[in-house]
Amino acid sequence: MFDPIVVQSQSGPYSVEFDDDAFGHLTEDKRQKLFIVDANVARIYSQELATIRASSPFLTIEASEANKSLERLPQYITQLLQCGIRRDYVLLAIGGGIIQDITCFIAAVLLRGIEWHFYPTTLLAQADSCIGSKSSINVGVFKNIVGTYTPPKRIVISTSVLKSLQGVDIRSGIGEMLKVHVIAGPTAFDSIAADCSKIGHDSAITRHYIRRSLNLKKSIIEQDEFDRGIRNKMNLGHSFGHAIESATGFTVPHGIAVTIGIDMANFLSVRLGRMNRNHFDRMHPTLRRNYQGFERTDIPKNLFFEAILRDKKNSETKLGLILPDANAIPQRVECANDDVFQSCCSEYFERERIT
Repeated sequence: MFDPIVVQSQSGPYSVEFDDDAFGHLTEDKRQKLFIVDANVARIYSQELATIRASSPFLTIEASEANKSLERLPQYITQLLQCGIRRDYVLLAIGGGIIQDITCFIAAVLLRGIEWHFYPTTLLAQADSCIGSKSSINVGVFKNIVGTYTPPKRIVISTSVLKSLQGVDIRSGIGEMLKVHVIAGPTAFDSIAADCSKIGHDSAITRHYIRRSLNLKKSIIEQDEFDRGIRNKMNLGHSFGHAIESATGFTVPHGIAVTIGIDMANFLSVRLGRMNRNHFDRMHPTLRRNYQGFERTDIPKNLFFEAILRDKKNSETKLGLILPDANAIPQRVECANDDVFQSCCSEYFERERIT
C-alpha cells in the first residue's frame, strides 16, 4: 500500500509498515514471542488473537496511567520471567501509548535488553508516539518522569483497527497530529485544519495525515533523538497538557489535554508579546473543536500550578515552556512562575478556552 518509513536511530534503523491486515503479521516471525496487549484490545479482537493467544504467552494490561507506573513494573516483569522469557525472545506490544511505554521500558531494562515490535491500535500511537524511541513511566504523582530511548525494531500500522475507537479517542490522536503541524508552520497547520473533520472517517485522508505526521516528526527526531535541542519543540502543549491531566485526575484524555495546551501556549505567547493575536485567532477554532466537550471541564488551579512545577523540562528557577514566536513557530522559552504567568493561565481557563 505504502513504502515503509525507515527511521534512523543511534541503535540502528527501524521501520514503520502500513498494512490493513491488522494482525496478519503476528505469526510471521518464528522466534519465541511474548505478547503485551491492551486488555480492551484483547476483548474487542478476541477471535483474531485467539490463535496466537493459544500458542504464545500473553500478558494483558488495562491501559491506565496507574498501570503505567514504576510501582507496577515488578509485577509485569515477574509475570514475564515466569513465562520463561530469554534475551532471544521478541516482545510484541499491541495497544496504544500506555502499552507502548510499558513494553518499551521493559524491553530496555529486562535482561539488559530485548528486541520489541509495536502494533499501535490508537490514532495517537499510530500518528505520533510509535516513532521517536521514548518510553515514559510515572512515579507516584510525577508523570512521565523515568524512561528510556529504546525504539521498536518494527512497527506495523493498520488503520482498520481505528474503527473500534470512540470519537474522543480519534480527537485525542488528532491533538498530537495538530501539534506536529503547528511545528511545521502555518501552511501545514492550515492544511490539516481543513481536513480535520475527515480524519478517522475517510480512510485515505486518515492514512495520508498519519504518514505526513510521522514524516514531519521523523525529520525532527533524526536530528535530535535524545531531546537535547530541536526535538524540544515536540513538547508543544505538553507542559500545560500534562498539568491538566494531573489536575483533573486524568479524566481529560492525553491528546485532548495537549490540544488545550497548544491553545493555551498560543494565548500565553500573545499575552507575553511574542506572537501576534491573528495567529491565535487562526488556530483557535480548530483547536477548540478538537477539545469540544472539555472546554468547561473543571481544572483546579492549585493542582494545575503544582503539577506544572513538577515538569521535567523546568530549570531550577524557571518553567521550561514551548511557546510560538512571532511567526507562530514553537521555541523553548524560560518563563518565570510569577503573578503574570498565573494570571494569564487563569484568564485562559476562565474566558479564552470557552469562547
